[in-house]
Amino acid sequence: MNLHQFRFVREAVRQNYNLTEAAKALYTSQPGVSKAIIELEEELGVDIFTRHGKRIRSLTEPGRRILNSVEKILQEVESLKRVGMDYAAQDQGNFTIATTHTQARYALPRVISEFTKRYPKVRLSIQQGNPAQIADMLLHDQADIGIATEGITNEKSLVSLPGYQWQHVVITPPDHPLLEKKHLALEDLKGYPLITYDPNFAGRPKIDKAFALRHLEPDIILEAIDADVIKTYVEIGLGVGIVAGLAYDPERDRNLRGIPAGHLFGTNVTHLAVKQGAYLRSFVYTFIELFSPTLNRKLVEQAMSGEHEVYEL
Repeated sequence: MNLHQFRFVREAVRQNYNLTEAAKALYTSQPGVSKAIIELEEELGVDIFTRHGKRIRSLTEPGRRILNSVEKILQEVESLKRVGMDYAAQDQGNFTIATTHTQARYALPRVISEFTKRYPKVRLSIQQGNPAQIADMLLHDQADIGIATEGITNEKSLVSLPGYQWQHVVITPPDHPLLEKKHLALEDLKGYPLITYDPNFAGRPKIDKAFALRHLEPDIILEAIDADVIKTYVEIGLGVGIVAGLAYDPERDRNLRGIPAGHLFGTNVTHLAVKQGAYLRSFVYTFIELFSPTLNRKLVEQAMSGEHEVYEL
């Protein structure tokens, strides 16, 4: 057996059992992929896949266990390669961050500015997506770290650590009646059309929960994944916005006013995640420490080794 066979098995599953697509993804031929898988099955003495004619349909029960071992073996191979790269070139390489728009737009610029000063030879890439896509990129080795508020803490194959806390802000035009309220309440917001995040982004579940607990139905007229979109429509008078606190800056957003809303919607935690068992190069640890002063290399390594299961800010 060899690594090519392992890669073919893994890619066949990733491509929903389509060997033609698996071959394209691995830059080889479909007959070659099929032949290699059959040879592996013959060597192991079991069928990895169920078949209908010449087409594979699904994993057999032993195939599921084999895939699990294949994933671990290939991950260790990737780790070996990264160890070599790390020691051959301590200050250069490719570094991919998977994150949401809000994090990329508001939380990361300061961190990336400092990081690129320290590691000018590192080729940095930011891949934006929703929390599920971020988790998927980590699991499929398409990103080194993931940063999001939702979605990456429940995936068992990821190590998720708290990065920083934040609260929501209600934003309005400069002359809005809500600005006269001494203590903003949910009942005050119910009287206005609201513009806020898509349900999968930036603490939206806590917004929904807060209204539900008070048996209120907010009039949400527009949902977006981008705080800049929310602010744009608040500026033109479409409604009142609810955004992440880091997305509102009085100096930058001079046509808007912000009202702290932590007492209404609670505190959110943005998490940083890495794949369980992944090898992180030294400059990745530096980035993590720049992103969150509460994290350090020792703590991250302990978490990845399973020494500690729960971390809180």
